[in-house]
Amino acid sequence: MMFEKYVNLLKNKSIQITPQRLEILRYLDKHRNHPTAYQIYTDLKKNNPSLSKTTVYNSLEILNKHNIINSISITGLESRYDIINEMHHHFMCKKCGRIIDIEITCPNIKKTLEIGHKIEEVHGYFKGKCKECLEKEIDKHES
Repeated sequence: MMFEKYVNLLKNKSIQITPQRLEILRYLDKHRNHPTAYQIYTDLKKNNPSLSKTTVYNSLEILNKHNIINSISITGLESRYDIINEMHHHFMCKKCGRIIDIEITCPNIKKTLEIGHKIEEVHGYFKGKCKECLEKEIDKHES
């Protein structure tokens, strides 16, 4: 069954299983580009004309609240959604706007846990120009 892992995710958190929630999870798993709620809604609506914007926004809120997905606000203007739930950092290209997962272990986590704190979220954002944008700039200057 295609949706089995998403069904299990929802069951494990005792969240009602709906076709919309399953579709959103599948979409986020397939599109690791940290889309906005609006991007998710517009893409899913193409194959599901009866889908409402409210359903998408409410589903994202519930999935985020139950730690199934992460909401990140690297731009400060909008929330982006990430299915990767383990602590990790993000890099945002200031030129093309892409947000890329960065696998860096934060050196302060262990120290913080050792003194008795419980960490629930870690936000590490890097901003600059991605490799592809830099290569395009080099190509433009060379031609």
